Amino acid sequence: MQADSENKAGEKNITRRDLLKVGAALLGAAGLTQFVGLNDVRVRGSETDHEGGRKWGMLIDINKCIGCNYCTYACQAVNNLADDMLYNVVTAEETQSGEEFFLSRPCMQCAEAPCVHVCPVQATYYRPDGIVAMDYDRCIGCRYCQVACPYGARVFNWKDPIELSPKSPDFGMQEVENRPRGVVEKCHFCSHRIDRGLEHGLTPGVDHDATPACVVACPTGARVFGDLNDSESPIAIARAEATVTLRLREELSTEPRVYYIPPTPKPETDQEAGS
Repeated sequence: MQADSENKAGEKNITRRDLLKVGAALLGAAGLTQFVGLNDVRVRGSETDHEGGRKWGMLIDINKCIGCNYCTYACQAVNNLADDMLYNVVTAEETQSGEEFFLSRPCMQCAEAPCVHVCPVQATYYRPDGIVAMDYDRCIGCRYCQVACPYGARVFNWKDPIELSPKSPDFGMQEVENRPRGVVEKCHFCSHRIDRGLEHGLTPGVDHDATPACVVACPTGARVFGDLNDSESPIAIARAEATVTLRLREELSTEPRVYYIPPTPKPETDQEAGS
């Protein structure tokens, strides 16, 4: 009788996430590609199936980035992130000639996103505006997406939510709900700001309240945001004016929507030219 009581008590502690983990494991073992039992079906194919309308993108001018990390700090504050949970990473790099520059890496918002293709429960999906979004209620923490991402843009949430980001209030306050422990998280281009801004007639990339926090926080204007399908948007104008733009790891055909203006070689001084 005691054993039966313990079994029943254990059954009551089984959560929806536990059931999803079991289901995903079984589907993976069977080699199936579609998860059964979700309330709706989300497309797992190419984002290009949804072409048309707004497509949000970001341009980062490496020549203007000073490595201050304000973009990272603003992201932490808005998403209530601890210092070990960074959606945006800034690293010091060197050109082939040894000149240092700073490389800032948010989520690339790929049009052919590996993370979308590998998710067994469709917790990662494309929004109609091209943003690669997360449904944290569906995420089962398998971390397939984290492994598949070639840009290291995802982080796993090992801990319970913190009360307040260490970067608040200096760089902003929390604007989105906390995520539960045991899910993978990522940059979402501050989609909540975009959606709210559009509802109030604001223009993302122009009006601060409708623009990603990292773009607004940048003190040098190194980041530009806007609608790639609008020739009058800030990002379209900036790309047209740039001599050259590139995207990270283009050989993978992930079609990122984050563009970079590469570092411009510094002119040689008379002393360097003569040496």
